[in-house]
Amino acid sequence: MRKQILLLIVSLVFMSSCSLAPKYTQPPSPVPPQWPQGDAYKNVQPESETVTVQELSLQTFFVDEHLQKVIEIALENNRDLRLAALNVERARALYGIQRAELLPAIDAVGSGSKQRVPADLSSSGEAMTMEQYNINLGIAAWEIDFFGRMRSLKDQALEAYLATDAARRSAQIALVSETARVYLTLAADRERLMLAQSTLESQQNAYNLVQKRHGAGLATELDLLRAQTPVDTARRDVARYRQMLAQDQNALNLLAGYMVPAEIQPVDLSSIPPFQEISPGLSSETLLQRPDILQAEHRLKGSYAFIGAARAAFFPRISLTTSFGTASDDLSGLFSSGSGAWNFAPQIVMPIFDARTWAALQVSKADKEIVLTLYEKAIQTAFREVADALAVQGTIDRQVSSQESLVSAVEETYRLSVERYKAGIDNYLGVLYTQQSQFAAQQGLVSLRLAKLANQVRLYAVLGGGAE
Repeated sequence: MRKQILLLIVSLVFMSSCSLAPKYTQPPSPVPPQWPQGDAYKNVQPESETVTVQELSLQTFFVDEHLQKVIEIALENNRDLRLAALNVERARALYGIQRAELLPAIDAVGSGSKQRVPADLSSSGEAMTMEQYNINLGIAAWEIDFFGRMRSLKDQALEAYLATDAARRSAQIALVSETARVYLTLAADRERLMLAQSTLESQQNAYNLVQKRHGAGLATELDLLRAQTPVDTARRDVARYRQMLAQDQNALNLLAGYMVPAEIQPVDLSSIPPFQEISPGLSSETLLQRPDILQAEHRLKGSYAFIGAARAAFFPRISLTTSFGTASDDLSGLFSSGSGAWNFAPQIVMPIFDARTWAALQVSKADKEIVLTLYEKAIQTAFREVADALAVQGTIDRQVSSQESLVSAVEETYRLSVERYKAGIDNYLGVLYTQQSQFAAQQGLVSLRLAKLANQVRLYAVLGGGAE
């Protein structure tokens, strides 16, 4: 009989392979197959020296060794990324629990009881003591998954785990790109601070010159006051950039989860070597490999599995309780000949009317449409992010070149204005105006150079972050 029970259990396991979940097919992409074209994008076509982001490792793209070390520290110590990894471990364990529901839980149970029965309750009319001892190996209330309800829930748990793992990879890419962005911002603010300090020094020298000329009667008090204005402005800028520098360092330390050593912090933007040039590829289908889009797709697959579980709730549920072992009225007789005992108790529950099952099915279908919409929106958002980065990439070099020309012109204008003022041809108002224009142009050049590097990092991230 034991062999028959085991054979029945094995047969039921192999029979319980039916699934009522709808077949998943990847939805069509809701974005154009090609990247945007136009004047802003004329420099984004693949060239012989560029590679796609999928071919790049983190170390290949970020060629600056100091930045590589900062990113390594962040990947090791950042608490948000650590939480994402722990969520993956939790999702994997939950999937293991749900998968185990498909298999019977076999328990070994030993029990014993001793009871005195008084004479008026005894069948023999005499008081008696009853003893019973049992040792059993069995299965308690195991649901046999004929219609795939448990299997669908297992598939849903699997997709939830895969979505969580994709979310971890997305968080890792976001951490890398944000760390690089703050690193670049720190470098730019240090350059701005040095520029402000240099401007303060030159303006102080100019003020001293005007003060001497005023003392000699060659400059008016108005010129002296005008010369004082850029000095005070430069002092303010120096204090402001020192504040921003401290805040940049605090932000970098938070991302790294560690106090970043001063020797691997950037000196200025000029000290950072250019990043590896990358191409977006020929088709926007590369976006489908972005971790956040894979996460949305795994959730969509999970919603299909949930529909299967909701459909299976309309069909009978079959459960099995069985055990075999030995029983005796004497502890020493448990393993004697003839003490074998077994039981076999299958149960079937046939749903007749339960409005909750219909409501649950409608919820599962609505959830699928919601997740599908979120999946399509994720693709559209990703397309827009890449298109924006490509627009910057296609125009930023022209902006930098124009700004460099502007800086050269303003610097020469400032030099000539100072010479004309010293010669007594112009008043100090012209010098003040050109000095302000020079400082603004130099700051603008730093901002554009920062924007170029930051956009390369952003393009790297929005295309999927390269090889893991």
